[in-house]
Amino acid sequence: MPAPVPAPVHATAPERLLLRLEWRVLRRLEGRLAGGYRTAHRGSGTDLAGLRGYVAGDDARYIDWNVTARLNEPQLRVFNEDRELTVWLVLDRSASMTVGAPGRGKHEVLSELAVLLARMFSRGGNRVGALLYDNGAVRTLAPGSGRRHVLHLAAQLAGQTARGQAAQQRPARQPRRAARQDRRPAVTSGRTTDLAAMLDAVARLARQRALIIVVSDFIGQGDWTRSLLRLAPRHEVVALRIVDAADEGLPEAGLVVVEDAETGEQLVVDSSDPLLRARLGQAVAEREAALSAGMRQAGVPVHRIGTDADLAVALTELVASTQRRRA
Repeated sequence: MPAPVPAPVHATAPERLLLRLEWRVLRRLEGRLAGGYRTAHRGSGTDLAGLRGYVAGDDARYIDWNVTARLNEPQLRVFNEDRELTVWLVLDRSASMTVGAPGRGKHEVLSELAVLLARMFSRGGNRVGALLYDNGAVRTLAPGSGRRHVLHLAAQLAGQTARGQAAQQRPARQPRRAARQDRRPAVTSGRTTDLAAMLDAVARLARQRALIIVVSDFIGQGDWTRSLLRLAPRHEVVALRIVDAADEGLPEAGLVVVEDAETGEQLVVDSSDPLLRARLGQAVAEREAALSAGMRQAGVPVHRIGTDADLAVALTELVASTQRRRA
């Protein structure tokens, strides 16, 4: 394999990120992802292709009643597929997303995924918008296409990441025995992530049918299932769940200071206590069950991506599973 093309000397951080991802990931994906997401809804474009007989399960809104009356048999209008697709990336930038090892936290994996997805879709002429959500703070990037648009998204993500890293480097009180201090959140908001508000925010933005990709760790509170059930019938929704080993338990390191990634509340606990470890395991299992049940009820596929995952492999598996589901 030829050596990677070096970034220009005066390249900005977003340009360096995009060049790195294009070389290390997108080149490996060439030809593998063709046709993964070509349209928002098959056969629901604006260009009439013809008529066919109605079958059970078809959308009654597309029945041509004039032709049906003449033939005395229900006839359905069939449209050519829309050539362009509007994609909305819903990016969770809450405090729990800063958990992870230095250089490979959940927020960094989210940034790489967002830039990769934006570049992949925009290269095909599709328009990509983004909603950066941090509890009450919402930043929106209007749908657009092209390399410059992707760099704009990368710049917004890099700016937030830089602020988070600066906060993480501030002096903190030293616990007696702190385990995995490098996995502590960069900032805290005092509130847990309102997943329902995040989904409602993109519902207000996506006026027409679109592909909505939610990238989050889905750690939060609120009745988000109801919001998802309102969103899923109107749009094609896919959930990319970013996970880190620190989400699922504590290391056995004796007395440690633990901090709620969302609220900033701190407690001193004995991480070797079997009762504590059992309760943590039960809480994680309940969270997993609730997440799976809510997504299954809404018919939304969830793809788990670890902070140590190979993104090229993860995206290939994502598209392969999508194609199997559509077949």
